[in-house]
Amino acid sequence: MSAPQPTPRRPRRLGWPQRVFSQVLLMQLAIATGVTVLATGLFLAPLSTQLDDEAMRRALAIAQSTAAQPQIAESLLTTAPVPGGPVQSATERIRRSTGAEYVVVMDRHGVRWSHTDTRRIGKVVSTDPSEALAGGEIMEIDSGTLGRSARGKVPLRDNADHIVGAVSVGIAYDSVRARLLAAIPGLLAYAGGALAVGALAAYLISRRIQRQTHDLAFSDISALLTEREAMLHSIREGVVALDRTGRIRLLNDEAQRLLGLDSDAAGRPLDDVLGRGRTADVLAGRVVGDDLLTVRGNRVLLANRMPTADGGAVATLRDRTELEHLGRELDSTRGLIDALRAQDHEHANRLHTLLGLLELDMHEDAMEFVTEVVGVHRATAEQVTEKVRDPLLAALLVGKATVAAERGVSLRMAPGTLLPDRLVDPRGLVTVVGNLVDNALDAAAGSDDALIEVGLRTDGRTVVLRVRDSGPGVPPEHRESVFTEGWSTKELPAHGKRGLGLAMVRRLAERQGGSATVDGPPEGGAEFTVVLPEALTEPGLTDTQLPEPDLTGGVQ
Repeated sequence: MSAPQPTPRRPRRLGWPQRVFSQVLLMQLAIATGVTVLATGLFLAPLSTQLDDEAMRRALAIAQSTAAQPQIAESLLTTAPVPGGPVQSATERIRRSTGAEYVVVMDRHGVRWSHTDTRRIGKVVSTDPSEALAGGEIMEIDSGTLGRSARGKVPLRDNADHIVGAVSVGIAYDSVRARLLAAIPGLLAYAGGALAVGALAAYLISRRIQRQTHDLAFSDISALLTEREAMLHSIREGVVALDRTGRIRLLNDEAQRLLGLDSDAAGRPLDDVLGRGRTADVLAGRVVGDDLLTVRGNRVLLANRMPTADGGAVATLRDRTELEHLGRELDSTRGLIDALRAQDHEHANRLHTLLGLLELDMHEDAMEFVTEVVGVHRATAEQVTEKVRDPLLAALLVGKATVAAERGVSLRMAPGTLLPDRLVDPRGLVTVVGNLVDNALDAAAGSDDALIEVGLRTDGRTVVLRVRDSGPGVPPEHRESVFTEGWSTKELPAHGKRGLGLAMVRRLAERQGGSATVDGPPEGGAEFTVVLPEALTEPGLTDTQLPEPDLTGGVQ
């Protein structure tokens, strides 16, 4: 069996480097080289024209000075065009002293009277002399019998200022080109120096970019950006990036949803987009801390903020609305358990009392005791249901009354209380009343003649709720702070942070166009007043015609 043939290796082709450092360096070197070559070419182009013009003007000046000598014109008129004549001698002397290639004097017929090549004396010139013989002066670069040269032609006049001939002077073009070529090494030296400086600058810039990009390839950077965009817009946590001036640099999809913003919010100031409030203060860093709670619309958000090296910051937002709902349900369940425990304890005491009366054969006293107990509970329930016609709210108040009695606090309905069963959002009002009664119960417990008074009255479709307690009250300087998210004097509950109940009460009232305030009545304690406009439906409106209720509740 023959041995397997090795796979021929393909020659490695030189391609464009992948690293950012190499690409930037090569691009900057190419730019520097191109700019140097372009600048050199732009300098050499006018230099060549300048040297040609200088040579032509020099040739014209020699021709003018030659024509200005009167003996040449006189000799042209009095002698013959022969080698060694006075015209030839005078022009040769001028040619040698000026370094010109030739000095030719011709008569009006174009016949040469002088020439570098004496064999051409007496012959007609090879170029048209008519313009000079007509009185004009000519500067040009042209080819003649001596090759390419810079020329100057002027008319030759006698003493009477009559044109008797012309003078043509030429400077070898090769000498001009030699001057140009002589200037090129110096220009290339300057260009090389500029290129070296550009290469050094390109290297230093490339090294800096290499450190900042961690020597990644452009394809890697592009992939990282793509992955970052996908990650930011796919995670279920809001991300808001701010610059040092407070403008939004980045906003992912979840942050737009939680804050209720559009995609065009990026690039705008945070305060202009969100408006003044706790949410803007938390994101802007005006309120500091970890896991800060804020309410935006009907959502409870948990915010954290991390400053960046450029003076900006990145804030993250988590939706705690469902968790807070679960916490409220837990609190409600705990309240129900407390009410059942209180009732169980109270019923046990009453059963023991009844059992003792029966064992003592005090049957009539036992009957009176049962009648009295049943009557008290019935009176309490009937008092609430007569004044509060909504079943959810009535059940809440009856349960709260039982819990209050267990804690030694009397809960009663204020005189004039009357609430019809026409609530637009009964669960919302249950949340408001539950939060206020719980706060009042905590404040009134342990005080002398502990009392909570709940008043509900209507004015058209407006519901006015007042909850007064016999506790220590709220100092005037804190009567606005109590409605701030996170402000609380209570201990931390098991399910989360305190300080959202009253904030949610005010937010719910303001969302319905109402208000929530606290005052100190003359008899002491605190009195919370909540005004809810449009909280009742029109009389006669059926359930199917009611608007969709807002099921968002408060948080204790």
